Amino acid sequence: MDAVKVVTGAGPVGWTVATQLAEAGQHVRVLTRSGSGPDHPGIERLRVDVSHPGALRASLAGADAIFHCVHGSKYNAETWRRELPAAEQVVLAAAGEGGAVVVFPESLYSYSQPSAVMAEDSPRLAEGGKRGVRTLLLAARAASPTPTVSVVASDFFGPQVRNAHAGERMVPQLLRGRRVSVVARADVPHSFTYVPDLAAAMIRAAAMPGLWNSVLHAPTNPALTQRALAAAFTSAAGLPAPKVGAVPAWVLRASGMFSSDVRDLAETLYQFQRPFIMDSAASQELLGLAPTPLETAAKETVEWWRGQA
Repeated sequence: MDAVKVVTGAGPVGWTVATQLAEAGQHVRVLTRSGSGPDHPGIERLRVDVSHPGALRASLAGADAIFHCVHGSKYNAETWRRELPAAEQVVLAAAGEGGAVVVFPESLYSYSQPSAVMAEDSPRLAEGGKRGVRTLLLAARAASPTPTVSVVASDFFGPQVRNAHAGERMVPQLLRGRRVSVVARADVPHSFTYVPDLAAAMIRAAAMPGLWNSVLHAPTNPALTQRALAAAFTSAAGLPAPKVGAVPAWVLRASGMFSSDVRDLAETLYQFQRPFIMDSAASQELLGLAPTPLETAAKETVEWWRGQA
């Protein structure tokens, strides 16, 4: 019998990884607290709290790869520090006992010099807040005896992606013909990763032991501005050029004095005030993958959002 592929979490990344694996004929087991996940004959959905060692170990029987796609319950550093390191250690320990590799989706938060082009060999030693938490997580993975791969992506877009700069804040508004307001500056280059490309890279990396215990970059198209990404969506939808405005950084910082959610968002304003560019060329060569052309990715994103209406 073929080994099982286990996916923890059913957010946009976990959902997409599980779907791609199942469509490739793999036996997939999705673990969530709610029992949610894609409805596919190749996917077994289980109600499991992966932070509990006993429940997790039983759910990993027969697995040779775990795709750990669980994130914090809130988007702030305190929650991340409280939840993420301990949960990852449970997953790493259980996977190690069963001889499985653990593949993580990762962000660009830990990169020490985000104003420079970020490549696979760029320093990842950022400190403080959410950035510092990601640095600690990467260090713990590197120190673990369990083999790991961390696949870095920039801001997401694509099917299943809702709570993101290029998710429900942008695409459905554009499809309704409404003006969209983006963060900080609309015309600064910014890397955006198409979630199916991230999922494909995670799956490929899991099957390549020579790439284990490394940090890779998901195939990502050349950086483009938030205005240009919005235009790609309206073009794919057959709509006129979008009306795009920007909420200035100072407004968000001021609003953060009264809203913890806005304050947590403002912590990453540096990503949208100046060029924020990820280079994935080296990983693309290692993985034998290329990013989905923007026109195709935009079209598939628009079609998914229209299906949600």
